[in-house]
Amino acid sequence: MEPPVHHFSELFEQLGLPADATSIEAFIEQHSPLPDALPLPDAPFWSRAQADFLHEALEDDADWAEVVDHLDASLRKA
Repeated sequence: MEPPVHHFSELFEQLGLPADATSIEAFIEQHSPLPDALPLPDAPFWSRAQADFLHEALEDDADWAEVVDHLDASLRKA
């Protein structure tokens, strides 16, 4: 198994969000748990550009897909 192309903090930077560990933890805590039926890109807290990026990353199975999946799983934990 190859290591991820991007780190979790890099995803937050790409989304224009604070990317230090404390800020990432606070973001996940603030927005969790995400309902199972709600696709990550459709969550109401994303800007249009952020939602588009997440949708494209997942749909295109881009380099970002694995770390976006990690974010998705992190936001669904209760």
